[in-house]
Amino acid sequence: MAKITFITADGSSRAVEGHTGSVMELAVSHGIPGIDGDCGGVCSCATCHVHVAPEDLDKTGQASEIEKDMLELADGADEFSRLCCQISLSEDLDGIQLRVAK
Repeated sequence: MAKITFITADGSSRAVEGHTGSVMELAVSHGIPGIDGDCGGVCSCATCHVHVAPEDLDKTGQASEIEKDMLELADGADEFSRLCCQISLSEDLDGIQLRVAK
């Protein structure tokens, strides 16, 4: 099981736990504000854009080329950006922090 803390646009934080699926599915199922997942997790929108804490980047892995292409269209994307639909839940993610993109 992984416990992930989401920091929303208003600065509040909320920790949620899960063990299967994607980080986007976890966020949507717990009503995390700013994570919409409009495309259902197929990497064709950026409504699940998050910024990974620099110290947690190695835990989430690298973005695929398709994900990088989609992030080029996202406002405020930077080297710490990921689409959380492309991050699979695993115990390796336990304790990470994700800042929801504005």
